[in-house]
Amino acid sequence: MSLRVLQFGATGQLAREMLALAGGAVEITALSRAQLDLTDTDAIARAIGEAGDLDLVLNAAAYTAVDRAEAEPDLAYAVNARAPAAMARACQARALPLVHISTDMVFSGTKSGPYVESDAPAPLHVYGASKLVGEMAVLEACDRALVARVSWLFSAHGQNFLQMMLKLAQTQPVLKVVDDQRARPTASADVAAFIFSQAQRLARAPAGAPEWGLLHLVNGGEASRYEMAQAIFDLAWPGRAPPVMQPVPTSTFPTPARRALNCVLDTGRLKSVFGLELRPWREALEDTLEQLAPAEVSL
Repeated sequence: MSLRVLQFGATGQLAREMLALAGGAVEITALSRAQLDLTDTDAIARAIGEAGDLDLVLNAAAYTAVDRAEAEPDLAYAVNARAPAAMARACQARALPLVHISTDMVFSGTKSGPYVESDAPAPLHVYGASKLVGEMAVLEACDRALVARVSWLFSAHGQNFLQMMLKLAQTQPVLKVVDDQRARPTASADVAAFIFSQAQRLARAPAGAPEWGLLHLVNGGEASRYEMAQAIFDLAWPGRAPPVMQPVPTSTFPTPARRALNCVLDTGRLKSVFGLELRPWREALEDTLEQLAPAEVSL
């Protein structure tokens, strides 16, 4: 019998990668925003309560407009905090496990080394604060909840840094790329593959098991935005000269939401609890670029 998953989100990077893997051992019912209003907590509760037989709930939906959130705090908190809280309460009522996706942006970026799960969060903006409140609400309301923090997600579709660099290279003679922000670039496909590989285990794990709680789920290695851009063009344009790029500080691009400089997440708990680590980000990037049509990677 297939493992039955109810997924909130259908069109985002991770949601699409999950659906691409679905079938066989894992059956996914995905609810898009057109099908369910994430600001309606009663509708969320009904969706879980009336879903029939389920083994796992995944929240792959979020309000991700980091800068716009400064002007839309109530919407950001509704989707990123109140919605997952409602999911957690409904999952607890049905004794269902919940996997909730969070972000590196719950941290201030002032730490000199990688952040571990137990480090105190201190978000710099509304988006990060709303995601932090969502984390706390999920862990408080559901005793079988896994909150997975990811960073710098990229994929062959949707809006992400990879797509932005390829598009800018078509119109800009010089690409100014930030070189003082660091994190672990992470393939949405690898996050989805991890969730799939652990779905049966999570569906069986009881309350109090080590699988539950906070988890940093990112690819191996780290990079600055500038270094990631270099890798994108090295891999996308083999044998060709990359576009002219200029490393610049974050202050070159003032934004409504202040960006953290160090968002590198430590993955020690991923290895100790689940016995694995995700592959290096550059290897994942190469595979992602191979999914793009030739017109998307060339001038």
